[in-house]
Amino acid sequence: MLINTYLHFNGQCADAFKFYEQCLGGKTAFTMTYGESPMAGMVPENWRGKVMHTRLAVGDQVLMGADACPDRFEKPQGFSVTINLKEAAAAERIFAALASGGTVGMPIQETFWAVRFGMLTDKFGIPWMINCEKTPA
Repeated sequence: MLINTYLHFNGQCADAFKFYEQCLGGKTAFTMTYGESPMAGMVPENWRGKVMHTRLAVGDQVLMGADACPDRFEKPQGFSVTINLKEAAAAERIFAALASGGTVGMPIQETFWAVRFGMLTDKFGIPWMINCEKTPA
């Protein structure tokens, strides 16, 4: 079983996933716009270039997303996308990249459970937690 995160955007999905490719070192494996789909005739002309579905592969992990229809978008809340890393330097690098243009909720730092941990909301409104746990003694 795989459990994947599916992010919804208010028209900025393509830009967000280009940003995530850069920040996470992944590769967009698939993208379909509303205009490329069988739904093309059911969406407004100005929405046909928006993303109906996209999938970003980062190693053996997947992050997916889409632009929610304009009347159905809800601001993300009640969750965080969490990235667990084994190296503190990688945690700091990814945290800094995702925080660019966003808001830091908790600067990346050592905690009682982690060598590095931080929380942020990226420039697209998606909440993230970056975690690099301490190795048990």
